[in-house]
Amino acid sequence: MIDTIIFDFGDIFINLDKQATISGLQKLGMKEWNSELDRLNLLFEVGEISHDDFLAGFQKQLPNASKEDILDAWNAVLADFPLYRLEFLQMLSGKYRLFLLSNTDSIHIETFENKTGISFYSDFYRCFEKVYFSFEIGKRKPDPDSFKYLINKHELSPKRTLFIDDKKENTDSAAALGFHVWNLQVGKEDVVDLFEKKIL
Repeated sequence: MIDTIIFDFGDIFINLDKQATISGLQKLGMKEWNSELDRLNLLFEVGEISHDDFLAGFQKQLPNASKEDILDAWNAVLADFPLYRLEFLQMLSGKYRLFLLSNTDSIHIETFENKTGISFYSDFYRCFEKVYFSFEIGKRKPDPDSFKYLINKHELSPKRTLFIDDKKENTDSAAALGFHVWNLQVGKEDVVDLFEKKIL
């Protein structure tokens, strides 16, 4: 019997518009997303480089763009967070142990908090026993260590835990450790459909 649920954040609760960031960066002179931008993103997501180093790295790639321009493009990915998803989560929080495990960076989290306001994001975070962001714990999915970190910290039993994520490589990694998983199909499914999936 499942008593614990670990959720991803982006495209599970907050909607993402990845194309908006790509389009924004292209307007600033990016021809294509390249290996250096990928490296900067990955390092920033595990907290290995600072906010300033991340922006400086992007400015090297986009010499005509200001830091403000880059931040605007970077944050364009963050769309809306429907209230009905928060209400669904609040209902679940009385019945299950809930955790958040997100690959994200400090800029996106600060922007999310500023956009939604303290009342909303506090209500959201309160639903979880603990919130884990990759930039804070230095590990990111699908690295098995990111899941083992939660298992060890909270004495979780994978066979009693459901992990929900929109990326198949992440749910595959969790499944290999014995978790129940739901690889949510963005645009076709919504986290509030959970009980219809007959997983719990």
